[in-house]
Amino acid sequence: MTGVHSWCRRIPSIAYRNASILNQFSLSSRLLSGTALKYSSSGKEKKLFTPGPLSVSLTVRQAALRDLGSRDIEFISTVKFLRSKLLEIAEVSKKYYTAVPVQGSGTFAVEAVFHTAVPKSYGKVLVLENGAYGKRMGKICEVLKIPYHMEGFAEDSKVTVERVEQILRNDPSFSMVAIVHCETSSGVINPVVEVGQSIKKIKPDCVYFVDAMSSFGAVPLDLESGNIDFLVSSVNKCLQGIPGFSYAIAKIEQLLQCKGNSRSLSLDLHDQYDGLEKTGQFRFTPPTHCMLAFCQAIKEFEEEGGVVGRSKRYRENRRILQEGMNKLGFEEFLSPDHDGYIITSYKFPKDPNFDFKTFYSKLNEKDV
Repeated sequence: MTGVHSWCRRIPSIAYRNASILNQFSLSSRLLSGTALKYSSSGKEKKLFTPGPLSVSLTVRQAALRDLGSRDIEFISTVKFLRSKLLEIAEVSKKYYTAVPVQGSGTFAVEAVFHTAVPKSYGKVLVLENGAYGKRMGKICEVLKIPYHMEGFAEDSKVTVERVEQILRNDPSFSMVAIVHCETSSGVINPVVEVGQSIKKIKPDCVYFVDAMSSFGAVPLDLESGNIDFLVSSVNKCLQGIPGFSYAIAKIEQLLQCKGNSRSLSLDLHDQYDGLEKTGQFRFTPPTHCMLAFCQAIKEFEEEGGVVGRSKRYRENRRILQEGMNKLGFEEFLSPDHDGYIITSYKFPKDPNFDFKTFYSKLNEKDV
């Protein structure tokens, strides 16, 4: 096949939700690259209809078809390798940051940060919310009985630095501020670096937590400039691995202060980090097959050009997507001044004959 490296396979992923403003659906730009085609099987491939998990290459799946014990030297080396690679992708120094893998989906890592980084005695969280995943942060705090305030912003707008500054000046009791980088329910990219700079200027000891689930690996983000203490993501998003574990990238100095905070045994990031540093092993059964697959996913990520290369493909996929959807008469949910390219949301057509379930089912029948 000629020109395979520059060719993109158009496989949109669709996620449905009932928005509080209007009904809409979202299309993911995480499509299989032409490079991945050479790894695909000759059989008919199912194209996933969700922003994550997403379609992955056959070689990533094949890499999972080996059994390794959790205490095998090879697997311990694999874990060390992956932790190091995640720091490289984040462009931070291992002297100041660490990567802590967590068994489970991305929400497990989000909850682990709240368990670990919010002190039991005086912790209070400011959640900056402009979509479903910001709301989920608030729900986690509620379930954990962590005092919090959820500051809501319109679903089609970004979090504003001015409002964050005003809240922190009026209430200095917050020990953590939490925000989503790319709000998956809409595609809005929040100004997390600018928010982090303002937080530390007003309250230097406040922990800054960024959920970069849908952006890490494809949207450049300067953790150091943004004063980010904890960032979480998952292997089955922009890095295109198979589901099974998530991870937190944390400032070591901040993480070490969290000993004894956790309200959970299995979601204690400090203890997880301590065990990995001392023995190279997980405290509980690790996702061995998923981690082997992730090694291959990282290899393919680097072959594509890392964050720059993946970002380039996603941007082109979005351009193709926008052109096609515009020709079909669909209207984008976000205004043109939004610069996100991971998720593109569209309003439901006003035509009374449009039914999302029928729309979804018809696409499903066509494997589109």
